[in-house]
Amino acid sequence: MGNRVAIVGIGHSKFGKRNDVSLNELAWEAIKAALDDSGLSQKDISFMSVGNFGYWSEEILPAVTVAEYAGIKCGSLRTEAACSSGSAALKIAYDHITSGSGKIAMAMGLEKMYNSPNSTIIELIGRAGNYFWEFENFGLTFPGYYALYATRYLHDFGYSEEDLCEAPVKAHHYGSKNKYAQFQKEITVEECMKSKYVARPLKIYDSSPITDGAAAVILASEDIARKINDTPVYIKGLGNATGSSYLGKRDDFTGLEAGRRAAEIAYKSAGISDPKNSFDLLEVHDCFSIAEVMAYEDLGIASKGKGLNMLKEHQTYHDGKFPVNPDGGLKAKGHPIGATGISQAVEITKQLRNEADPGRQVSINRGMALQHNIGGTGHYAYVTIYSRGD
Repeated sequence: MGNRVAIVGIGHSKFGKRNDVSLNELAWEAIKAALDDSGLSQKDISFMSVGNFGYWSEEILPAVTVAEYAGIKCGSLRTEAACSSGSAALKIAYDHITSGSGKIAMAMGLEKMYNSPNSTIIELIGRAGNYFWEFENFGLTFPGYYALYATRYLHDFGYSEEDLCEAPVKAHHYGSKNKYAQFQKEITVEECMKSKYVARPLKIYDSSPITDGAAAVILASEDIARKINDTPVYIKGLGNATGSSYLGKRDDFTGLEAGRRAAEIAYKSAGISDPKNSFDLLEVHDCFSIAEVMAYEDLGIASKGKGLNMLKEHQTYHDGKFPVNPDGGLKAKGHPIGATGISQAVEITKQLRNEADPGRQVSINRGMALQHNIGGTGHYAYVTIYSRGD
């Protein structure tokens, strides 16, 4: 057998304001579910990586405290790549297996953002941009960063704010069908347009929320994956790239260059030449409405300037040609920063297993899916490609 790596267990907590549990207890919700799903126990895990942005919650060394609380006695590591910390944790667990260091590893992500006041959270997220030039001198926070992209995109390609509201309408439609989602109520374009501006032209409904949550996946080497789970989901390709944190050094404000490079690397590693005809679904990083639209184009499933047309025509709904974020995405499911990348992997695994909730399950024909996870304003980009075991 080769040295491929498969997901053999998944777990997910309820996302939202989780003041009912501590950080360690929240992590255990996802870890226990992943162990139960795989039929494995704590002693089977040879390494655990924990995606966590931190600073706002009670534990700043969560890999240590979570492992101890969960009864997992192995090497552990906290990973940070801003909003793509979960995908970074997944890659480290993947590398642990492909390097031959072990056969079973856990990657998880978690965040307790509500432990701190909103003003502190907003400042800490803002510091994930270019602190000196943009946050300290000009007061840019993350809605402001993405508002610059939205303004340029709407101007260059002739769209309106109403068109952009199609993204949160779709997100809330699927959030209403996902029991783990933070927001489970549908909205209309009209409601989106009436919501308050956060950074013009982005409104509250264009923006992902503050979220507490955890998610976990268990990875296994190919030679034992089918002994653990009869529906393993393999990691077929990985790509990651880093971009400048300084927006003044960027030439394009209608896409993210690091995201495009990460996709190119992932496609090459997976042997994919035609992304428009390769995937049953995509999980993309929709921290703001414009981020989802740009992702379509950066990943090559939409031509430049045509991403919003795909939304308006419902091509990216679960029964469309390009299903995107049938779990509600970051916008409605929630965005617990360190957990987001792992949550995307959990959803893709469910979908490829045909285990998603009614009204969200996509048609699995090609047996392949893509995950796109961005950190910061494009500082980090991770693209991961999955294939069903059969």
